[in-house]
Amino acid sequence: MEFAAKYQQSLTETLAALDTKAIDQAILWMKEARDSGQTIFVAGNGGSASTASHFACDLMKGASYTRDKRFKIMALTDNLATITAYSNDVGYDCVFVEQMKNFAKPGDLFLAISGSGNSPNVVTAMDYANKNGIKTIAMTGRDGGKLGPMANLNLHVPSPHMGRIEDAHLIMCHTICYYFMDAEPR
Repeated sequence: MEFAAKYQQSLTETLAALDTKAIDQAILWMKEARDSGQTIFVAGNGGSASTASHFACDLMKGASYTRDKRFKIMALTDNLATITAYSNDVGYDCVFVEQMKNFAKPGDLFLAISGSGNSPNVVTAMDYANKNGIKTIAMTGRDGGKLGPMANLNLHVPSPHMGRIEDAHLIMCHTICYYFMDAEPR
């Protein structure tokens, strides 16, 4: 059985192609948002929704616990009642943007995660963020879709394979979070 070794090799090649300077820029923007009391919003669908929730947990607990400077972060994927109410009564395209309209302010930060870069609800929320003075970061794959060019910063995974895209997104999220947990002085 050679599948595991081939997958690992492909993932290693994908990770080697990531723009580490862009990830460092995302770390800086997260630090600036935290230090200025701004809120970070994060969203995605499917596996990207899970990554968004995981990222919010890591920043809220792992990168904030026992520290004077704490992150204010909201995963727009986590309020199931709100998501299903908007989906049923209005449409799935608005589930993230409507939450942002309640909470987001100019100067906040929005991280949109989409392997294809074409999820309508994430693209709609990105458009709202850009039009309302909210700094934007996309995590995309494939060709970046619609989302990549819309973002102020695109953390792009240059791969067509959704598994490796999602793996790399989670690794980029961990890289950002573990900067605050391991590298940043207390």
